[in-house]
Amino acid sequence: MNGGGSVEAAEAVAEASAPVGAPLQLEWKFAQVFGERTAGEEVQEVDIISAIEFDRTGDHLATGDRGGRVVLFERTDTRDHGGNRRDLERMDFPINRHPEFRYKTEFQSHEPEFDYLKSLEIEEKINKIKWCQSANGALFLLSTNDKTIKFWKVQEKKVKKICDMNVDPAKAAGNGPLAGPGMSTSSKTYTANGGCLDKTLGLGNDFSFPPGGASSLHLPVVMTSIETSLVPRCRRIYAHAHDYHINSISNNSDGETFISADDLRINLWNLEISNQSFNIVDVKPANMEDLTEVITSAEFHPTHCNILAYSSSRGSIRLVDMRQSALCDSHTKLFEEQEVPGSRSFFTEIIASISDIKFAKDGRYILSRDYMTLKLWDINMDSGPVSTFQVHEYLRPKLCDLYENDSIFDKFECCLSGDGLRVATGSYSNLFRVFGCTDGSTEATTLEASKNPMRRQVQTPTRPSRSLGTLSRGFRRGADTSGADTNGNAFDFTTKLLHLAWHPTENSLACAASNSLYMYYA
Repeated sequence: MNGGGSVEAAEAVAEASAPVGAPLQLEWKFAQVFGERTAGEEVQEVDIISAIEFDRTGDHLATGDRGGRVVLFERTDTRDHGGNRRDLERMDFPINRHPEFRYKTEFQSHEPEFDYLKSLEIEEKINKIKWCQSANGALFLLSTNDKTIKFWKVQEKKVKKICDMNVDPAKAAGNGPLAGPGMSTSSKTYTANGGCLDKTLGLGNDFSFPPGGASSLHLPVVMTSIETSLVPRCRRIYAHAHDYHINSISNNSDGETFISADDLRINLWNLEISNQSFNIVDVKPANMEDLTEVITSAEFHPTHCNILAYSSSRGSIRLVDMRQSALCDSHTKLFEEQEVPGSRSFFTEIIASISDIKFAKDGRYILSRDYMTLKLWDINMDSGPVSTFQVHEYLRPKLCDLYENDSIFDKFECCLSGDGLRVATGSYSNLFRVFGCTDGSTEATTLEASKNPMRRQVQTPTRPSRSLGTLSRGFRRGADTSGADTNGNAFDFTTKLLHLAWHPTENSLACAASNSLYMYYA
């Protein structure tokens, strides 16, 4: 029998059963892992990854960890294939097109600090990283911890070496001891040009001049070699502008400004000015007892430099136009899902809190992540989300336990593919989920951050089911109903995949599982 025929037949059946116009479900494969743990290895707290970000081209990837370090990776597979695409297609061997990255450099971005005025320790943990526009071969990025934002420049520089010295290095290491205030100032024998002939002045007993004497000594010459090294340099520090912990930073499309957001305020910065910022959103009430919600995430529109969106702990997203007023307390649009009557409980507001929002590449849609779901919003339709994807529905009976161990407050990130056809987010047991978000798509894939991502594959529903909410106008897809995976393994709430990023132009995902960075492609 022909083994390939059955595979082709299965693909044909899958293609025939897929809705017209909906893309086929992607088959995800393992690509790379950095910092893989060995069995039984204990992970240090400072090594746990806390931020991931691709740059605009997808050729560079940055990660930040709880130890305040930033690690940069660069793509290598684009350089390995010479010639044009037609020549490559004529080759007899298959072309490996999935992105391959290698370690580039790392640097210490933040150090632990102590606020003496407030008696508060400031962690060095990197909360967010954002790439800025590169220039002259240099890379620029912003990194932030809870209080301080830093602007970094990473550039290759040629190594300079000192050469053309004719002193025996074994006998003259350096310039000898320097004269200090405690040294004797007795009379010495000097030459006409001021040189001292007494060898005891600043020179060791084993020091020897070249055969030609002191006059034959060469001045050392600084030579620039062909070797290069990456040099990170902190260009600016944006500090003392936030009373509360910074949860977001976002670059503006104008390439000149960025925003930083904490629980109650959003500030607008110019990249060139570090000692001044403008407060554009302030939700702090006159009396803190009247506080009902806090800001959880903020992001600029990808193309319109005057528009930004921010989410709140009550599950709402506000769209703001900075042209309306200097202080943008009044929003242009409000996106929130109406509560289903009779469904309110003690946990309703907690699980409704939005932990992350992302604009689609074209700026038409906003993806939001709360504890239970992913929601896709059309900025032209504020009556409800266009799609709702169930991520943690199986945890609803366990909310009491999750509240007791604080897991209910975990902040999962979300991301969209560059073409806008799919969305992804993380879960527990180092799992992450990928959903198709086009009309008629039933794609809902569960993968594990390991070298075998399909090991815990969850069966996807044959068709989407209607939302229970009458005003959501969306679909709820991929609902899990049990607390165990298809292999019968209980979900581990101590291992959580909070951070992930989608490559801007290809179907490639980078996921952080504790201190390990896993990369997948489809």
